[in-house]
Amino acid sequence: MTRIVLGHDGSDFAVQALEWALDEAELRKLPLVVAHAWQWPYGAAEPEARAQLRKAAEHVLWHGADCARSTSLDVTVGTDLYEGSAAHRLVELSADAALVVVGSRGLGALPGAVVGSVAGHVAVHAECPVIVVRGPLPAAGSTRPIVVADSEPDAPVLEFAFAEAALRRLPVTAAGPAVRHQGVPVRTADPREGATLMVVGRTGAASLLRRATCPVAVVADRADARRG
Repeated sequence: MTRIVLGHDGSDFAVQALEWALDEAELRKLPLVVAHAWQWPYGAAEPEARAQLRKAAEHVLWHGADCARSTSLDVTVGTDLYEGSAAHRLVELSADAALVVVGSRGLGALPGAVVGSVAGHVAVHAECPVIVVRGPLPAAGSTRPIVVADSEPDAPVLEFAFAEAALRRLPVTAAGPAVRHQGVPVRTADPREGATLMVVGRTGAASLLRRATCPVAVVADRADARRG
């Protein structure tokens, strides 16, 4: 649990994810690793063509890292360039990460990649919580709550929601019947107030990731652990 990992592909979605990842790194006082994956999609290739694609990937990665360094002077920023599957690499990097942050689109350097395929795969296979950033980020100073999206949340989901709320000094609400966490009452969510972040277990992640209009944190829950 030594770092925050950001999947970055240079898109507008990745820029939003970068902003969120930097916030997490600052709040948790952890370094940030900006990761980008690339692969040649057309079978056999001349070395020069592969070198050009790698150079383009390096440019995307270095640009993302430079943006991170110029945005926050308090966060140590590292990079990870990988030839191969972006989803596979991010799951690998999650093994010693506190959190993986991805945008809501695919993160590989493949033209025509399936929208959301990387984010969806990483969300359900990573070894740490994953935040999928989608929709506009909350404005600075927003008091929108951290919303627990599971109607019967497991302890890991609640623990993550409360920890995130404590870091951001925000209230916690539940999307179903009110729950209690370590003796602290949680009020029922008002759907009109919106959310800074929605937190869900893996068993309910697929549906929420399709319809959410704000960042979504996916946390391994007990049902997921039993399947493993």
